[in-house]
Amino acid sequence: MEYKNLDKAAAFETLKNEKKKDIRTLLTPERVKKSEVKLGGGLKYNWAAMPVDDKIIKDYQLLADEMELIEKYKALLSGEVMNTGEKRLVLHQLTRGNVLDKEVWADEEEKGAFYKEQDEKIKAFSTAVRNGEIKGSTGKKFKTVCQIGIGGSDLGPRALYLALKGWAAGSRVRTLNAEFISNVDPDDASDVISRLNLETTLFILVSKSGTTQETLTNRDLVLDVLKKAPIPGFDASKHMVAVTSKTSPLAKDSSMLASFFIDDYIGGRYSSTSAVGGVVLSLAFGYSTFEKLLKGAHEEDVKALNPQVKKNGALLDAMNGFYMRSVLGYPSTAILPYSQALSRFPAHLQQLDMESNGKHVNRFGEPVDYVTGPVIFGEPGTNGQHSFYQLLHQGTDIVPLQFIGFRETQRGMDIETAGSTSQKKLNANLSAQIVAFALGKDDENPNKEFAGRRPSSLIYGDRLTPQALGALLAHYENKVMFQGFLWNINSFDQEGVQLGKVLAKKVLSGCEGDEVLKAFADLLI
Repeated sequence: MEYKNLDKAAAFETLKNEKKKDIRTLLTPERVKKSEVKLGGGLKYNWAAMPVDDKIIKDYQLLADEMELIEKYKALLSGEVMNTGEKRLVLHQLTRGNVLDKEVWADEEEKGAFYKEQDEKIKAFSTAVRNGEIKGSTGKKFKTVCQIGIGGSDLGPRALYLALKGWAAGSRVRTLNAEFISNVDPDDASDVISRLNLETTLFILVSKSGTTQETLTNRDLVLDVLKKAPIPGFDASKHMVAVTSKTSPLAKDSSMLASFFIDDYIGGRYSSTSAVGGVVLSLAFGYSTFEKLLKGAHEEDVKALNPQVKKNGALLDAMNGFYMRSVLGYPSTAILPYSQALSRFPAHLQQLDMESNGKHVNRFGEPVDYVTGPVIFGEPGTNGQHSFYQLLHQGTDIVPLQFIGFRETQRGMDIETAGSTSQKKLNANLSAQIVAFALGKDDENPNKEFAGRRPSSLIYGDRLTPQALGALLAHYENKVMFQGFLWNINSFDQEGVQLGKVLAKKVLSGCEGDEVLKAFADLLI
């Protein structure tokens, strides 16, 4: 394979020279019906309101073939070193199934078998906790789990937990409550702890390295509270498990009730289908729920192998997003789920996309002279309509939009007022927004004029289930991966977060002669 920069791709020049399309002239009822592709988990991706026609999609195909996107995906799945910065394999897809049915070896073990072994441990442990075979130190059943982690150890698992709460209630799945402590701000931990019954709470400490400063600080704060708890017979070691690597200090910590392992080939933001997400989700909803999520993710991973752009939802979504950023020059993208269950999903996608593709050098460490990843933000509809949609509709910047919607509620509770149910009102708003953004409205009063031409796409399905959620998660992971391949960057390291960490440690050690750093530290410490 040739890992060449985008500016060397002939198909990119062809795409840039295509005449720009006007959504207002493209959008027809027939186009809405036929401009979509099936994803995993019963979902569909519809691009009818994007400013692309068949000619541009043919250019997408030429560019995808020239940049060998599917071949690079296969290389990743086969265990080639795709994280060039850290010289590591990239194996998060393997945590939910072997797409190519090939063994992948590293660290003198077959990694697919290793991940399955951890899943079996999670299944046995979570089942024992939920059945009451494993209890707290005072003999009471666990009713709450609390995950301590930051970044990928928090954002993805938290988003998935919140996304499944309504489904579990509507499907009458017995649940344990889950809480999350992430910020090193002690007010975060204090607020969560104030809601907990320590006797019935199991803490999950998540740190791959076992050295994450914020996570270990929160661990120590929690342990201090546990050890000072005036509860006869209370033993803190019976109330905490670890998710870490085999080589981390936590792996050898005898004070943990149990340990579950991940490895260096699973990046934090890609770790929700590993033990990082598996332990908390299996405890909260049962292992079978986590298994369904893995099934949906694997189904989408398999679909992402299709070399035909129009039949590969993740690839087509990646190409559309790439076109918005690298050809039309739009610097940001809004993720707008019309589902309260997905309230924290945009926050997870912020990390997934911006930490992956916010890079200024290629995979060989050489500067690139073209733009890379967009700024990602979002909020659930209809709340966002009463917040930032004003700028999206009538602001001076065009922001591409990605809507997510479902025909049915999760919980099954609804009411009909003014001739329609709440769910119908929700989806009426979603449908209306797509058309309003695309077509706009002429008016003699400039304040009431909408220019339109705001591009959007839609991911939709019947109901947000574990399988649909797994497919949605994998769809975005694969979309980001394909875009990273297009920009010829390493989507699997995150050096951008390291400098701040180094300087923070320097502050805590007295600033070591750095007078500018000390001046700012003196304002706050």
